[in-house]
Amino acid sequence: MTLSRNVRNALFTGLGYFIALELMLIAAILFWPSFEENTAALKVLASPLPVLREMFTELEQKGVSAYVLSQHFFKGCNVLGCAAAALIAANAIAAEAQRGTLEIFLLRPLSRRRLLLERWLTGAIQVSVPVLLTTLTIPLFLSQVDESLALGPLMLCAVHQCLFLLSLFSVTFLFSTMGRAPLHLAFAVLVFIIFNFSIYMVKTVTHMSVFRLADMETFLEIYEKGALPLGVTAGILVLIGGCLWGSLSVFERRVP
Repeated sequence: MTLSRNVRNALFTGLGYFIALELMLIAAILFWPSFEENTAALKVLASPLPVLREMFTELEQKGVSAYVLSQHFFKGCNVLGCAAAALIAANAIAAEAQRGTLEIFLLRPLSRRRLLLERWLTGAIQVSVPVLLTTLTIPLFLSQVDESLALGPLMLCAVHQCLFLLSLFSVTFLFSTMGRAPLHLAFAVLVFIIFNFSIYMVKTVTHMSVFRLADMETFLEIYEKGALPLGVTAGILVLIGGCLWGSLSVFERRVP
């Protein structure tokens, strides 16, 4: 009964996340013709912030590809995806401890390693699959405004976005295996996200922001080259793997 409830909750969470991403994507694409006409005026409005000014310059030069990549990945997936990753991971184990049900969870006839991997994999699917599915619909919606983008490079961008979100998810998941206050953990991670987004907009410290790993320039490079950035991808995979290994080690020794 517990497992089916968890699966049902995961499906509802994933569906809500998918619908929100899809609605944001549809609105952004349908707004493209109007945006294209007013790019120059918007660039003037953004001039006080050098980072935004550079972004609008890129939008002028690259057109619809830069617009879609920034709207779907940098704005939509980063904002909603980071929030989803933080909340899902924070609740994965810490919520069981807070409710006093962790001992019941551990009584299931499965090893602790398998129990934890099930939770991690369920959360990873919730965080990643909506990004992949919404990206698949981009060519369809672009056809409604007489534009087109290649699906293959778009999916590579989606893979990079998923890895970025999974790195945040895995770090939060590690802390979830240690704690019993999911709201405090989620709040701390969300503060970290907001802080990094705020310094991204400040030219002198923008390169210290984690969002430099998943901004418009990064996705444009992936789209145009048709390849993932190997160094960054390897680093993210090492971080995810290290956090998962740490989570397994902590959970093996955890007392309810």
